Amino acid sequence: MAEPLTVVVTGAAGQIAYSLVGFIIKGEVFGPTQPINLHLLDITPMMEVLNGVVMELMDCAVPIVKNIVATDDPNVAFKDVDAAFMVGAMPRKDGMERKDLLKANVKIFKAQGQAMDRLSKKTVKVVVVGNPANTNACILSRYAPSIPKENITCLTRLDQNRAQAQIAKRLNVTTDKVKKVTIWGNHSSTQFPDVDHATAEINGKVVPVPEAIKDDNYLKNEFIKTVQQRGAAVIKARKLSSAMSAAKAACDHMHDWFFGTAQDNWVSMGVISDGSYGVEPGLMFSYPLTIKDKKWSIVQSLSISPFAREKLDATAEELKEELQAAMEECAD
Repeated sequence: MAEPLTVVVTGAAGQIAYSLVGFIIKGEVFGPTQPINLHLLDITPMMEVLNGVVMELMDCAVPIVKNIVATDDPNVAFKDVDAAFMVGAMPRKDGMERKDLLKANVKIFKAQGQAMDRLSKKTVKVVVVGNPANTNACILSRYAPSIPKENITCLTRLDQNRAQAQIAKRLNVTTDKVKKVTIWGNHSSTQFPDVDHATAEINGKVVPVPEAIKDDNYLKNEFIKTVQQRGAAVIKARKLSSAMSAAKAACDHMHDWFFGTAQDNWVSMGVISDGSYGVEPGLMFSYPLTIKDKKWSIVQSLSISPFAREKLDATAEELKEELQAAMEECAD
């Protein structure tokens, strides 16, 4: 049997983590035979709730779970971890602005970055889920300089899954038939869900999504707005932010990072920009990626229409402003 992977989940007493740890222990992220040491981190007032989560995890009686550590101490949580799900953050509530989230959460990710820098394996794979995810991941990376920048990412797979599902519904096919959907930029209302290069398999034939949809107005308006505003729509309906779908997306993100992408597909992840597609280097920007041997690569040489260029520039500008505000907050 393989050596156990040590996996940390922050915000482990929260609603996203409650779904997330269920996926992890069932082997849906790292494989059904991969042993897991699970580190669960939350703040001190949530420890009683977290202990209840641990009881339930034990009661699941899953053989791949070798050890569970519940703690409010980052020095314990981040010790020698192989994979990190950074879920813990103040949740977005109805009517809350992103700047409010930024102010509340940026110092959390500064402190956790410093702890990871001291304690985690340098090969650790990190996905930031807590919003604003792109900028939180950028701050985490800056305060964990010994961890390679390519090892710190943020979640835009939820947006990709949402976009894929909308297209599949429109075409009356299952979601696995829709491929190469791209999310560019920020996990926010400026993100650009792009199907210019996406394909759909319909009755055994693979066709470009724009050709299959045959409605450019829909793709440039209703489709984009639905994906951009899906999180707010969930909050309005549930009075809580997305949980089950966010957990599933975080698991998809980490699974594909460990196992790679199919030859005929790519995935969207927020990664540190290297300047590709004219995006300022150093921003945590969502790109289409292929993954092999746990290393991701930005898909290059995709054609970018004038409409898409405008969308990419707008979301990059928002990320630039967010990062500047976050760095000022960290300096206070």
